[in-house]
Amino acid sequence: MNNVILRVSARYLAPLLLAVSVVVLVRGHNAPGGGFSGGLLAASAFALYTFAFGSSHARRLLRFDPRTLLAVGVLIAALSGMPSLLGGEAYLSSRWVVPILPVIGPLPLGTPLIFDVGVFIAVIGFTLTIMFVLYEYDEEGEGD
Repeated sequence: MNNVILRVSARYLAPLLLAVSVVVLVRGHNAPGGGFSGGLLAASAFALYTFAFGSSHARRLLRFDPRTLLAVGVLIAALSGMPSLLGGEAYLSSRWVVPILPVIGPLPLGTPLIFDVGVFIAVIGFTLTIMFVLYEYDEEGEGD
């Protein structure tokens, strides 16, 4: 597809979608959102870019194979439960650290955020794996 409006829109909207996806990810353990919602928003940025410029350009922008992202995300989410096991608690029990940063003040960081980051990465990988396969299948003309 050679649509100028779509191409220009994608150049401006994709970075905005990625920024919003990170905001949704970070606020997710205290408010609506989280890794799944943020991951879908990030994947939609790459989907928009794919529809505007093609899957080869979107893959180049992504820089990683989506299947690798899927595996790394699942691994991060699974490992986020290990600190609680090492502390003698049930797997995936929340563990928190509250460093006090100058200017910012107390910043609660915990294993739920690490779990959400893993889910975020896994959802991006899963969604883009499926989307790229379907887009490239249709691009070959076999989907008609």
